[in-house]
Amino acid sequence: MDMLYISDLYKRFSDKKVLNGLNLSVPEHSIFGFIGKNGAGKTTTMKMVLGLLKADAGEIIVNGEKVVYGQTTTNRYIGYLPDVPEFYPFMTAAEYLHFCGEIIGMKRTENEERCKELLELVGLGNETHHIKGFSRGMKQRLGIAQALLNRPKLLICDEPTSALDPVGRKEILDILLAIREQTTVLFSTHILSDVERICTDVAFLNSGVVGIQGKLSDIKTRYRSEEYQLETGNDTDMLILQQTFPNMQQIGRNQLVFCLWRWLRNEILACLYKKRNNGTVSLGQIDDPRHTVCSARRYESGCCKNNTLAA
Repeated sequence: MDMLYISDLYKRFSDKKVLNGLNLSVPEHSIFGFIGKNGAGKTTTMKMVLGLLKADAGEIIVNGEKVVYGQTTTNRYIGYLPDVPEFYPFMTAAEYLHFCGEIIGMKRTENEERCKELLELVGLGNETHHIKGFSRGMKQRLGIAQALLNRPKLLICDEPTSALDPVGRKEILDILLAIREQTTVLFSTHILSDVERICTDVAFLNSGVVGIQGKLSDIKTRYRSEEYQLETGNDTDMLILQQTFPNMQQIGRNQLVFCLWRWLRNEILACLYKKRNNGTVSLGQIDDPRHTVCSARRYESGCCKNNTLAA
């Protein structure tokens, strides 16, 4: 069963066509990565799923019920974490979560038990400081707890790891993995290493349509075949790369080997060529034509923006 089904979705803002016949199916109990560059229409799609934005055409079904703009009946199935969640800064995490439980009409005992359970889940069970002193990662974790308060069938997260350091990203991803049996997770991102780490299914949004969609394992088998070697200048850069791209394998001192999905090849090589032209990276072919050596005398974290390689 599909927890979320979208058919022929269109949306235009003035002269800009954002969605151009989007089709999407999110299986129940999947961790679904909704991937696209900034401005691709991921947030627009999510707002229409929530009934907050009117589609020009198309149909959205959540748990078997049609989403109608301006009505929130289907939102009883949904928990939502925006990219920048807002809270009352003068409250503690426990106070805020209890307050949210009261708003949705939870009984006192149920509210207390559920809040305790969720705060433990997101690692804030012993946190007594006011929210105003929270880091970005702590706020994201509290936002997930809030979104799960009413036991939703679908959890929607909009770029939940985009502004976090590697440790903060891992904490969020571990939480999403932990709740897979409880709910379906749809999260938008442009950080492909996060997708590879936890997702069961993915869809790639480009020019208003889904270009590739399916099981992550099937897509990796179909497209991922090119292997590269990267050499860094020091141990610190080596550690940064391994934290950012956990699937890289160390094959020697300051040497890593990793596979590229074919659709990422041009994007990543563009970054490496740019660094080469700046005197930081040199590229060359080795005997096996399936492999390319990328030898970096000095890896600069500037080529790793929000934990993705960017030109």
